[in-house]
Amino acid sequence: MRPAGGGAIRARTIGAGPPVVLVHGLSGSFRWWSRNLEALSQRFEVHAIDLPGFGGNRGRFTLDAAAAQLIAWMDAREMTRASLIGHSMGGFIAADLAARAPERVERLVLADAPLLPSGRGLPGLAAAGARSGWRLPLPFLPVLVADALRAGPFTLRRAGHALLSADLTPRLSRIAAPTLVIWGERDRFFSVDYGRRVAEALPNAAFVAIPGAGHNVMWDQPAAFNRAVLDFLA
Repeated sequence: MRPAGGGAIRARTIGAGPPVVLVHGLSGSFRWWSRNLEALSQRFEVHAIDLPGFGGNRGRFTLDAAAAQLIAWMDAREMTRASLIGHSMGGFIAADLAARAPERVERLVLADAPLLPSGRGLPGLAAAGARSGWRLPLPFLPVLVADALRAGPFTLRRAGHALLSADLTPRLSRIAAPTLVIWGERDRFFSVDYGRRVAEALPNAAFVAIPGAGHNVMWDQPAAFNRAVLDFLA
């Protein structure tokens, strides 16, 4: 895996082929894709990014600026078009980019991504996290804790508030890329019914629910997630 810096975003790159960019969620990092990189890199050049303020990346994170920062990062690598895979907040950012610059996105995968108003606040999100904590796979816990500590409470609180206050509904009709909305059936943060509503709000979207998976669908059920994503990207 080849680390690359430059600008506000950092990335780890693996594989060869058409470019695919992985965008992590709130309190995440490139490590949240550890169970997907090998499968995806068999067919694609995969870029697993760290957003500003997350993972090993410094800088101040601002949700409104994230899509533009990702476009600038693509420009720096002469990446005219790419497929984007975003998890949770990363899905929001990927969808925002696809709405702002439809010509830059080949295909779009949104994993448990809150694009619509949910009526939830930070206390409700924290309560959902507490309820789902005991379901997390043990190998994931050190990754979650370490990445949350590196981001810090200020960044997490500010980004979480911005995400829950945002609403992409007015811009969703601008997304031209074929889209796969993939959801964990046991997601305690945003229900599978909410996920179906996200898919219905998009112009050209298919919906897949993964049994046995929670909010971190790509980690909880990596084989099913990888299979669905590879079939869609093909």
